[in-house]
Amino acid sequence: MKRLHLHIAVDDLPRSIEFYSMLFAARPTIEKADYAKWQLEDPRVNLAISARHARAGLDHLGIQVESDDELREIASRLKRAGEITRDQEAATCCYAQSNKCWISDPSALRWETFFSFDSATTYGEDNDPVPKPGACCSASTSC
Repeated sequence: MKRLHLHIAVDDLPRSIEFYSMLFAARPTIEKADYAKWQLEDPRVNLAISARHARAGLDHLGIQVESDDELREIASRLKRAGEITRDQEAATCCYAQSNKCWISDPSALRWETFFSFDSATTYGEDNDPVPKPGACCSASTSC
């Protein structure tokens, strides 16, 4: 079963943790100095917040899958539709090890489809992983 993922950049992490804890009636599943994540069953969502960006707001959306097969199926569908994607194997990001497929929607909103298979001790990198529409592919980008 898939789970919706939302990542929000926040200005005040402690205050935001309290807000979302009240909203969901649950404390974060993971809480770090710069990041928090709720892995909720009701609603079935993976909500992450971080104080790592200059601008607060929606950072990206995503779909968390439960297997590499599900990830490859979604990535394959996007590629068949002619979309530009960036695939990452064993990426360290958001205190997790994950295989990922990134894409931007027609309005340049970033989407991440991912399968997390382990935790990580560092936040890792979350660079702008998808070329802008019309941009040439880089060596690290699948097209």
